Formats: sequence, C-alpha cells, structure tokens
Amino acid sequence: MAEGPLHGVRVIEFSLIVAGPFLGMNLADLGADVIKIEPPEGEPRRHVGVVPGTSKIFQWVNRGKRSLQVDLKNPTGLAVIHRLVAQSDVVVINYRPGVPQRLGIDYETLSRIKPDLIYANISGFGPDGPLARDAAADMVAQAYSGAMAAAGKVDDAGAPEMIGGISLGDTAAGLAGAMGVCAALYHRALTGEGQLIESSLVHATMALGGTNTMREATTDASTRPATIEKYAEVRRNGGTYADLIRARTEAPVQRRGANYWAGYNARDGALVFSANTPPGRAAVRRVLGFEGLGDDDPALDPRAPGFHEIVMREREAIRARLRERTVAEWLTAFRAADAPVAPVLMPEEVADDEQATYYFQDLEHRVTGLERQVKPIVSMSRTPTHIRFPADMMGDHSEEVLREFGYEVSEIEELKRAGAFG
Repeated sequence: MAEGPLHGVRVIEFSLIVAGPFLGMNLADLGADVIKIEPPEGEPRRHVGVVPGTSKIFQWVNRGKRSLQVDLKNPTGLAVIHRLVAQSDVVVINYRPGVPQRLGIDYETLSRIKPDLIYANISGFGPDGPLARDAAADMVAQAYSGAMAAAGKVDDAGAPEMIGGISLGDTAAGLAGAMGVCAALYHRALTGEGQLIESSLVHATMALGGTNTMREATTDASTRPATIEKYAEVRRNGGTYADLIRARTEAPVQRRGANYWAGYNARDGALVFSANTPPGRAAVRRVLGFEGLGDDDPALDPRAPGFHEIVMREREAIRARLRERTVAEWLTAFRAADAPVAPVLMPEEVADDEQATYYFQDLEHRVTGLERQVKPIVSMSRTPTHIRFPADMMGDHSEEVLREFGYEVSEIEELKRAGAFG
C-alpha cells in the first residue's frame, strides 16, 4: 500500500483523555509517525476498561501510534524527550496551562532545541482572556459555548444535561489542531519556519455553533431582543434552566417544512426526515400518501395566525401514519422515491449496518483481539489514509523507538537503571 500524505513526519505527543490524542490520531491516520509520551504508569485512560492496560476509549484515540513511558520529572527522562524533539517535526500537547512550563516541554523551551518545530497546543479556553489559565473538559466546553443550551437537553430535575455520545469540544479542538498542523507543515516547506498552533475546546465548540452564536444586526433586531427579555424574566422570577429552555423554544412555528426536518417513530424504531427543500418534502408526502402541498402551499403565510396549528395537525397525521409500518418497510418506499429519510441507528448496531460497514476498518489487537474502528475521516486517492495498527500496550515499542532515535542498547539499559522510562 502507498504511504499516507504525512509519511516521514515525526510527531511527539504529550496527551491525555481525548482532545490531544484525537489530534495525534488524525495525524497518524494521515501517515505520520506519532510517538505518544506517557507517564511511567501509563496514560490514565489506559486503566478505565475491563482489560488491564488498555480500554476502548484509549484504543479509539491512540490507534496507529507507538508509545513511550517516560518520567518527565526525572532529569534523565526529560533529556530523552529533548533528544527526541530535536529529531522530530511536530509536538502535540493538551496539558493544563502552566504544566508544560513546569515540565520543561513548553513551546519556548522546545523551539530553542528545534527552531523549526511545529507545536500544537490544545487548552480549555485558549491563550487569551481572563479564563486562559483555567482548565476545561468537554462538559465545560458544551456549556460555555452555548451548544448545551442550543441542544435543549434537560434532566429530571430541570437542570442542564450534556450532549451525550460524542466528545464535541474535544474532537472539534483536535480536528482544528490537526488542520493547523497540516497548514503549518506546508508553510514550513515553503519558508523553513516552525510555529505555535493554538486551539481550544470552548472556541472550537463555539465555531461549530455557527448561527446560534454569531451576531448579525438586521436579523437579530427581529428576534434577539424578545428572546433576551424572556431570559431576563425567567431569571427575575427565579426560574430553572428548564424554564430558560422553554422560553427559547416555545415560540410558534413560523417557517415552512418544520415537519420534514424532524424525527418520528415507526412501528419498530425511529427514522428522520431531512427534507429542507420543497421537492424533498413533496417526495416524502407522496410516499406517506398525503395530498396537496402541505405547508409549502403558497397560499399559506407562515407569519399568519393559525399557521402553527396547521403544522401541528399535519405533524400528528405524520406520526400516526409512520406507526403503521416498520422502519425497513418505510425506508424501502422512501428510497424508491428518492426522499431524504434515514433510520436512527443505535450506536452498538452501527458497525454492522449495510452502509456504515463501509466506514470501518478491521484491526487485530494482540491482547483484546478483533477491533472494528471507523476509518480515517478523509480518504485520498494518491496518498491513501489508513489505520496502521491498533493502540499498543505499554512497553511494546519503547526500545524500538529509542533505537530509531539513535540510542544504543547500552544507553537504553542505563536509562532503565536511572528510572527514566517505564
């Protein structure tokens, strides 16, 4: 198989949990040689699964990497890191602000060792502002960015509930960092210059929020003041978070197609419509056996009194109709009509779906056995991307890595005696 586009690029990764590992994982998927530096006891996420020394979350974001367990507080261990960095292209890190400086692995220190170094740092809030030195995990990023409230999930006590099933801020910041590294490598190829790259969980999550977080004077003038006043009223009255969400979402429907950008129950599961154009909505209505144009009828004014009630009556009719058949039966009919409809898959079933199976790659882990992981997020025709191998176990590659960076066997033994690495 041909090598990936980042073949020959060496990456030293100081990472934990998801954001930093996800950045490095994407570089490894593109062909980079990623060396993950862990403490002697291993990265914490190795130890949260049923198998000692590894876990599903660790295997996900650390595939395609080789690891080296190093005591960064040991001067001999730090010297090993500095020697590795001098022969590498990129450093990836997502330690809490201030920790890299204390450990001697910050950009200023490492760029003196390797002047053209590309250093990608992920933090909670980014390098600027009053919260720049605060830590933040994915829950904080979802809350601070507005994404949590935009999703509108509320628990039984009327309190906020995070968007589950996806590490939204972590993965967004990791992808942003990987994009920055690729751009910086291109810049370095042209100029010889390295640089510092910053991404953060909060900023990246806000960026994904797009229309929810941006301000635009003309549109905002028609909707925002009333919404802000509703929030203020809820807070004056001592309302809960659930009350704030209701204040945001209780407005009557005043747009066409709301029923066709929604989810519904069939007889044995759920499906969604994603018909955001009149032709798409017409196709759905034909399959359902509904006559007329629905709320696309030009005689209807979405701002007129009574429009909301028309939409709600049609929604109840759609709900009743879809309960008459199974998901598979409806999908056959909708696909035949080229209607934009999809089943709602449960996460444990995704890898076996007839379409989703094309997004997976099988791997063999020496301890846990067969793995089926989602393929690299992008495919390329000339420089194919692929998962090179599963996440390793501690010690699998330690000596191999050190030898590749010029250490003799006698030096490696001396490092072991000095307690430099695990």
